[in-house]
Amino acid sequence: MVSIMGDLDVLPGLLQLPYATEAAWKKRIEEMPVGPTTAELFIVAERGGDVVGNAGVHPLQHVRRRHAAGIGMAVAKHAQGQGVGTALMAAIIDWADNWAQLLRLELTVYPDNDAALALYRKCGFVHEGTHRAFALRNGVYIDAHCMARLHPNPPPLPQA
Repeated sequence: MVSIMGDLDVLPGLLQLPYATEAAWKKRIEEMPVGPTTAELFIVAERGGDVVGNAGVHPLQHVRRRHAAGIGMAVAKHAQGQGVGTALMAAIIDWADNWAQLLRLELTVYPDNDAALALYRKCGFVHEGTHRAFALRNGVYIDAHCMARLHPNPPPLPQA
């Protein structure tokens, strides 16, 4: 995790800060509120025993937004373009649509991250707007696109 999230080829596409320690990531992962009482999810992709990617679903806490969650993901540079991101997205979409009662998935992505934009579009996400000067990256403010995906076939209520 530390090597992926701190990789200078991966980091510019994320909203993470450089120089995070293994202890900091271990604590963050251990403190995630995953389990049967939350729609929070954190998964990793492994190849040959090494973590090559991760993804998370982070439900929004406001009572009127409990149907929505933000998502995030990262794939190791050496594993990009090999289906890792597609597999991670398939897993979190399955979680959201079939198990976690989520109607809406939201994300932000930098406009110059062409591979991520293509993946998100392939998975049904649509561009909803642009946040101007969203984040500081390498000493420069950069915009971010906001994208979302609505459940394509929300579960029906049982017939009485």
